[in-house]
Formats: sequence, C-alpha cells, structure tokens
Amino acid sequence: MLHRLLPSFPLWYPRLSMNPSPDSPTLPWACMLAGSLLAALAAGLGGWRARGSTAVPAAIWAVCAAFAVSIDAGLHVTGWAADPARGASARLCVAAVLVCPAMSVLGAKRPQHGIWQVIVASLAVVLAMPAASAEFVRPGSPPVVHIVVRFFLAVLAAIGWMNYVGTQRRVPATLVTIGGLILIRGFLPGMETERASDSPWLDVSAAWLLAAGGMLAVVPRVGGREGARVLRQEIEMPYLSLRETLGLAWTLRIAERFNGLAESRGWPCRLEADGLDAGGDPLDRSWHADAVRTFESIMQRFVSRDWLARHRDDADATAATAAGGVNHDRDDA
Repeated sequence: MLHRLLPSFPLWYPRLSMNPSPDSPTLPWACMLAGSLLAALAAGLGGWRARGSTAVPAAIWAVCAAFAVSIDAGLHVTGWAADPARGASARLCVAAVLVCPAMSVLGAKRPQHGIWQVIVASLAVVLAMPAASAEFVRPGSPPVVHIVVRFFLAVLAAIGWMNYVGTQRRVPATLVTIGGLILIRGFLPGMETERASDSPWLDVSAAWLLAAGGMLAVVPRVGGREGARVLRQEIEMPYLSLRETLGLAWTLRIAERFNGLAESRGWPCRLEADGLDAGGDPLDRSWHADAVRTFESIMQRFVSRDWLARHRDDADATAATAAGGVNHDRDDA
C-alpha cells in the first residue's frame, strides 16, 4: 500500500522497510539513520532553548551535522557509498560539518557572531575539498587529507570538549565528542582513510552517542551558591545558564570583565566559574542595583533582554518551588 501511495519515495525506502534481518547489510545503516535523526531533533530542541543567545548558530550547525550523518547513512543504504573510496569521501564531508558547532561557539560574541558563521562555513568547505577532488578529479581514489588537517580536526574536537568539561554538561559533551571522533576516525592522525566507514556497527554506536549526548544536553542543569536572593536571581542564575549554553571560555571572559569593574568600584562580589561569590555585609544593598546594571551590559554581548528575563523568571520559579517545599516540610513536622 505504501509503495503505491509513495511512488516517488527514495530508492532505499523499500530496502529499509522490508523487515531486514539482523544479517542485512542495510540494518546498521538504518539504525545509524535513526540515531542521527534523533540527534538532529535534540539539537533543534537545544537551539529553541538557546533562543535569544549567540549560541543559536552553533545549534543550527549541530542540526546540519546530524543531518549530514543521516545523509551518510542514506548513501550507504543506497549503495552509493559502498565503495571504500566513495565512503571515505562522504565521511570527510560529515567530518567537515561535525566540527562546525565547536568552531561556531568560539565566535559567539556580538556583533561579530553573524559574520563569524561565514568563516565557519568557509572552514567546512575547505575541509571537504579533498572529497570533491577525489570524486571529480581522481574517481575511485580516496580523499587525500594532509597530516596538518588531521591534527586540526583532533584539536578542534578537543577544544569543543574542554569548553564544556567544566560545566554540568560534561557528560553530554563527552558523549558527543566520543561519537564525533568515532565518525571521523579515518581522518585522525595515524589512521587509514580507507577505514573511515569500514565498521557499520561502530558508526551506529557513534550516531547513538550523538543522540544520547544531545538529549542529555537539553535537560536543564543549573545550580548555584546560597546568597542574596536579588543577586542570585538577577546575576548568578543567568550567568550559570550562559555557562551551560556557551561553555567556560566565554563565561570566564565575562567573569574577568565583571570582576575588574567590581574591584574598581569597591563591590564585595566576584563571579567565579561556579557562580557568584557575594561577600561583604549582607545587609548592605547599596551597590546591588549598580552591579546588576553592569552585569546586564556585559551579558548583552551574548544574549538578549528576553533571554535574561526568561532565565531570571526560571530562577524565581525555582526559588519559589524550593521555598514551598521547605514550608511544606515544616508544616508536616
């Protein structure tokens, strides 16, 4: 029935839908396709949660990377990428897009974050050029990837992981990094290019690692220190939310800028990697308003006012829930 209703569906649809046996050569690629589509969905959800921040382009690149993995799986199902040389060319294109989210985050600061995406796209094109050369200039030959490019791919993957390993998203970042390294294994230093896609079930595990890391990353994970409620809601919670969104690199830069101004103006508070250290007399609130305005001014290089308001509302709701739980426990006692 479906074949009559969908006559123009891609040629690999019948093979994918005919209840393949465990020994079917298309089964692992079908599993890889499912995992990559779930990873694309997770990246899209992450982009929605990050709306209003300069992390949205990185989320879009993550969706593109997941779809690139899906296309790679589809090419194997059709048989186009069955040849090791062609499979390596397709996988190099995937590798070129997989590193784009990490590269995008490195330029996530207004106003240059928009034009930075052109640089990221140019990088992807340059990284994929050996695949185009192999396909159109030397048909039947695998892409020739220079050793410098191989080290660059490994270093960029490591930078993306280190940016989040100090946050509460360290586990998702680790899963995504491992999955990405498995997928681009043929283009890492010391690896053979022809083996870029020689283990289908290994590629399946990589796709599902991407999906698992993406789904875990969209789960809110923000905590903070105890302190003045106003400072916690207005400064600390948005600061920690941005840390989970953009990673440590930009967060520490924000902290450095804020702390310099705090020291010059005599405020007793300091931003650290794990939140706000509000010292001084807890009853002295004369400097709070000035500190909040300064923090907003710095944060607007990365987020919009709507983003700040949304995350402050989340912090207020969390505090109210916690207070309600405490009062309920006291009533029970």
